[in-house]
Amino acid sequence: MPATSLSSAAQTPSALETLIASVEELSLARTVDQVAAVARQAARRISAADGAAFVLRDGETCWYLDADEPLWKGRRFPVGACISGWAMLNGETAIVPDVYRDERIPHDVYRPTFVKSLVMTPVRPQDAGANAVAAIGAYWARPHPPSTDEVQRLQAIARATAVALENARLFASLTEALERRKFLLRELDHRCKNTLAAVQSIAEQTLRAAASPEAFAESFGARLAALSRAHEQLTLEDWGRTGLMEIACAALAPYGGVDGERITAAGPGVALSPESAVTMHMTLNELALNAAKHGALGTAEGRVSVAWSVDLAAEPRQLSFEWLERGGPLVAAPDGEGFGRRLLERGLARDLGGAARLDFDPRGVRYVLSAPLSGRISLA
Repeated sequence: MPATSLSSAAQTPSALETLIASVEELSLARTVDQVAAVARQAARRISAADGAAFVLRDGETCWYLDADEPLWKGRRFPVGACISGWAMLNGETAIVPDVYRDERIPHDVYRPTFVKSLVMTPVRPQDAGANAVAAIGAYWARPHPPSTDEVQRLQAIARATAVALENARLFASLTEALERRKFLLRELDHRCKNTLAAVQSIAEQTLRAAASPEAFAESFGARLAALSRAHEQLTLEDWGRTGLMEIACAALAPYGGVDGERITAAGPGVALSPESAVTMHMTLNELALNAAKHGALGTAEGRVSVAWSVDLAAEPRQLSFEWLERGGPLVAAPDGEGFGRRLLERGLARDLGGAARLDFDPRGVRYVLSAPLSGRISLA
């Protein structure tokens, strides 16, 4: 053999070296697209084929995710109408020396292509009895009876591809879990800061209106308990949107609860964002706390009605919310403006982009809120 031929032969990787290199590349693939590209290129190299394809099982179709034949790349075919589907359904390698002499081949689909011969091998997970999830095909532009070595090398690539696909799935799952963890940490930080800011505001404004240290401790403790119950309710809802009825029941539970007699609550399904749910809970707590100390809930004959409705004809749709006390002692407007009154008249209304009014009718306190439906408040 001439020296140049020896040098060329020494530089050409053996089939085994090519197979090993392909398996190493597959082990480094992190996405399904990367696995598909490596598997297709490996199949073509180790079989000296004129083209190759990577086919994914997608329900009842075969998806040619990556293919050298441009007429097939990206297309989906019924699983029962293509050779890749046959290989996946049967879990066997299809060896087709002449595509026009094999009844499993849809000949009309192949006529516009260069393909004259092929091998299609299924990609099956390592679990016993698991169905094939993909297939790898090698194509030749001439009638070509593939050798046993070629078929075995393609099957070896298919086994390595099955592991690579599982690794890609696990990697995607891990990446998603890490992103979820980062999101939860950011959300926790945000909620902690919001809660601390709320506690600080409650403390400052309660202290400002307190007549004595004892009065401060009582009011501050009651408001912290209400804030705690609001957060507990949101936890039950996975910090998602919370129904107004659920908020009312939780907020009024310490004052006898919504029993349909002394305290009633009624209205259509309305849901609030987590932040607005907390503000609504605190608002109802302030109303109930005041009613227990000075109003209808301080006497056996007193009654409280909580009701809301949604005007669907308005643009935008409007929520109307009312707290009404009757049967309690005569009511008079208090001197000054404390934390509770500011929360009732401005806090929730500002949060929801609406307007609120607190009336000290001698027959009983009446609180009315009107707000447009929005991202913070919507029909459930």
